[in-house]
Amino acid sequence: MRVIVFGATGMVGQGVLRESLLAPDVTGVLAVTRTPTGVSHPKLSEVTLADFADLSPIAGQLSGYDACFYCLGVSSLGMDEAAYTRVSYDYPVAAARTLAGLNPQLTFIYVSGSGTDANSRIMWARVKGRSENEIMSIFPNGYAFRPGFIQPTHGARSKTGWYNTAYALTAPLVPMLRRLAPGHITTTDAIGRAMLRAARTGFPRRVVTNADMH
Repeated sequence: MRVIVFGATGMVGQGVLRESLLAPDVTGVLAVTRTPTGVSHPKLSEVTLADFADLSPIAGQLSGYDACFYCLGVSSLGMDEAAYTRVSYDYPVAAARTLAGLNPQLTFIYVSGSGTDANSRIMWARVKGRSENEIMSIFPNGYAFRPGFIQPTHGARSKTGWYNTAYALTAPLVPMLRRLAPGHITTTDAIGRAMLRAARTGFPRRVVTNADMH
């Protein structure tokens, strides 16, 4: 299996990239990024892209892959709906449409979040819900992954500074949270392994919850 990872330098993407490189049945990984990952591995290739709404400059390098793990995203804090829509709808849908033209049977997994709903009054949930619906309409093997609280593991770090502070402060509480609410907490490595499982065998539901990932 050969996989593409968008957002491999973000916290979730770092975990997904790590698990993809560790998986024995994954023979090649392409990371599509704005900046280098800093990871060196014989399975890994990287390509940089300036505008994620236009994949035409790299389209020739996207053929021959079996799955795409779309982990690129930003916090909605301080963003208006137009700016957030560009990153959280325009970018993933552009990737989906480009890849569908190359391999319509590809497995495309989009990371949204718990609470995503296209009919929500909450801006981020509404935008990501539209993205989920569009991607699942494009790909018969399209999935929306909705993690809850994500614990970074194996050195994964967020690009958002205050996220890292929050994770550091809540780290001592994670074991208790796992006991009290096991269906609402996951880890970056667990998300990666769940994506690989879905790419290998499919999943009965196309909206994959935190509990489903486990």
